[in-house]
Amino acid sequence: MDVNILLAEDDFNLGFVIVDQLKLDGYHVTLATDGMDALQRFNERDFHLCIFDVMMPKKDGFTLASDIRKINSEIPILFLTAKTMTEDKVQGFKSGGDDYLTKPFSVEELQLRIKALLRRVNIKMDKPEDKILPLGLFLFDTENICLLLNDTKKSLTKKEAQILKLLYKFKGQVLPREVILNAVWGQDDYFVGRSLDVFITKLRKYLRDDESITLTNIHGVGFKLEIVE
Repeated sequence: MDVNILLAEDDFNLGFVIVDQLKLDGYHVTLATDGMDALQRFNERDFHLCIFDVMMPKKDGFTLASDIRKINSEIPILFLTAKTMTEDKVQGFKSGGDDYLTKPFSVEELQLRIKALLRRVNIKMDKPEDKILPLGLFLFDTENICLLLNDTKKSLTKKEAQILKLLYKFKGQVLPREVILNAVWGQDDYFVGRSLDVFITKLRKYLRDDESITLTNIHGVGFKLEIVE
């Protein structure tokens, strides 16, 4: 199967060198140039492995890894860094990293680290994620970002689909506001928080034709999607 890798590296030259090499190795690679961009891209598609530079603008690699671990606890994360101090490596593992590669590194070493990390999740990789998700009476087409109900089709915006996919993944649980904000917008502040409330209102409107679906605002905490079977 195709292996999708998310690479976050703010050094353009190094980033493109890594991308070219990994593509030659048969991987599909998405390049982000800062931590905030990487987090948004992570929520736009399914990845099998993340490679993060540590020192990046807007959101450093450690913070990025911590944010991603709130969404996905299993995806392998490999750090690339010029730091060699033991405490920096400890911080990397505490933030959710699985491995650590110090710059400068050889292409062969990077290839071996990637293969080793992918072997750890081989069983999970062999099971592709469903593109059509059952949502009460609806079908949620995550690939074409739309809701299907009988013969009707409601197209969603990219952010609406990203938010709904997160809510679906954590259905029956309270999904904290900051997790959604960081995953979809890459940041958590008042202004994007207001935007999130608008999107939640829209999603409630789209789903109101099915009374078995409730999308509850847990004041001061987050949101909870529930579906009565």
